[in-house]
Amino acid sequence: MEPPPMEPPRCRDAAATPRDAAPTRDSDPGPPCDTDPGPTRWGICSAGHISHDFVVALKTLPPTEHVVVAVAARELARAQAFARRHGVPRAYGSYRELAEDPDVAVVYVGTVNTRHLPAGRLFLAAGKAVLMEKPMAVGAHQVRELVAAARDRGVFLMEGFWTRFFPAWGRLQALAAGGALGEPRVLRGALAFPLGGVERVREPGLAGGALLDLGGYGLQMATALLGGGGPPRSLRAHGCLHPSGVDETVTMTLEYEGNRQAVLTCSMAAELPGGAALGGTHGWAEFPSHMNCPTELVVGGRRELFPLPPPSQPLNFPHGTGLRYEAQHVRECLLQGLTESPVMSLAESELIARLLDEARQQVGAAGPEGSSAGGPGPTEQALGPTA
Repeated sequence: MEPPPMEPPRCRDAAATPRDAAPTRDSDPGPPCDTDPGPTRWGICSAGHISHDFVVALKTLPPTEHVVVAVAARELARAQAFARRHGVPRAYGSYRELAEDPDVAVVYVGTVNTRHLPAGRLFLAAGKAVLMEKPMAVGAHQVRELVAAARDRGVFLMEGFWTRFFPAWGRLQALAAGGALGEPRVLRGALAFPLGGVERVREPGLAGGALLDLGGYGLQMATALLGGGGPPRSLRAHGCLHPSGVDETVTMTLEYEGNRQAVLTCSMAAELPGGAALGGTHGWAEFPSHMNCPTELVVGGRRELFPLPPPSQPLNFPHGTGLRYEAQHVRECLLQGLTESPVMSLAESELIARLLDEARQQVGAAGPEGSSAGGPGPTEQALGPTA
């Protein structure tokens, strides 16, 4: 018999409200808790690099708010080594054992892309809230399956686009929404890392490629800043393929209503600072680097800094302690009794997946099944209204 979904307290703990994260959209924080709700109890699915950084980031938050109670990997020895390194009390050699742990309230899934769907199905069926590392899944059809599973069980699901929760991103979004830049018209961004030697990015069977690894960051910016959460009128993608068949370098041009345009490049074959700039009719603002995890914003030539807390252990990725912001947002959502984030909605996750599908198809990128995308292909189908 399946366990019933965990019912989070429908109240707000003032201590759980992010002090420096982007504000939520259209969410009612609810009344404060009369009693201490206790820490959010995390389970970690996968003992890889990003899971390490996530746990290090959690340790920058109060232990009264976040605690890791278990970790699971496909090999018990790896889970045990991870647990020893991070002081996690329980280690499992299968994801099912983690799903069956009654002490786990929410699972962070940091597996390779192709395991997002089966892992997500497993944890959602067990009634666990899920924070899924981006991309949510391989293709929009898989995203829709996870969304349906979460809604059927009435449990929380969110894609981990950590950018959305950085204070610098919140500041940029506030400037754009408040009219400080005039009407936003142009977005340009380029994110590139030399990742050709990384197996999970290089191999079609692991859903590799620059688009699935890096392309979503620019798309989520365009969707939020130019599209109002909706689709573009058109998307055109041009790119180069890696010898393995995955997309290596891709540039996407998106046209939105109101003569708004985004030009976004992602590459696994080069290195760039990762800058992104938004131009409006009365001004501009720019992330000079690290558009996926920004800590600096330049507004009309004026520099604003948003420093991160230092890590307690070496990190695998730049600005890794910034994962704290999405973790704190998940806690706030659970304390409010939400099953979906008002900042990173499930509809937006599906839209971004459809845009990635379309871009991958246009450049002819190979995927896990040899196809060029994770689902149906015509542009009008990929960019049509989200159900």
